[in-house]
Amino acid sequence: MSYSPRLKDKYKKEVVPALQQEFKFKSSMQVPRLEKICINQGIGDAVSDKKMIEAAVNELTAITGQKAVATYSKKDISNFKLRKGVPIGVRVTLRGNIMYEFLDRLIAASLPRIRDFRGVNEKGFDGRGNYTLGVTEQIIFPEINIDKVTKMNGMDITFVTSSQSDKEAHALLREFGIPFKNNKKQQ
Repeated sequence: MSYSPRLKDKYKKEVVPALQQEFKFKSSMQVPRLEKICINQGIGDAVSDKKMIEAAVNELTAITGQKAVATYSKKDISNFKLRKGVPIGVRVTLRGNIMYEFLDRLIAASLPRIRDFRGVNEKGFDGRGNYTLGVTEQIIFPEINIDKVTKMNGMDITFVTSSQSDKEAHALLREFGIPFKNNKKQQ
């Protein structure tokens, strides 16, 4: 039998029936699903130090298990000493089994390592069923060796769902186990 991530199985066995009952969907195909997770890390100081992009690519690749790519500036901005085509960030898009594995590690190992953690903010929804979570330090991930970190960098983790409303997306992420601050069902 082929390997299937734990949260993928949980989605099929627990999340779909729960959301189908909660939102009175007639078909299980109407239940929103997690389509992809996009992780974006802006490295502002990379304009002056090119090694920071290389370090950020290596760290994000270690965290996600998928090769990260550098993002480049689209135009010149003199106030930031920025030229067009200069690397200024790192990003990676996760889909399929790698996405479920990352989500599992994020919920089980990384979020509890945040200092004074009381749950993630519920205000990160965009109105179209997507949720963005900001992480201030990359050292919350167990894959990062703290001794080799030169600079603390934050990142944005965006969960893109097939849902059309924030209410459905919130219910989907809640069922997956993302600890929202007040984990009640949204009205």
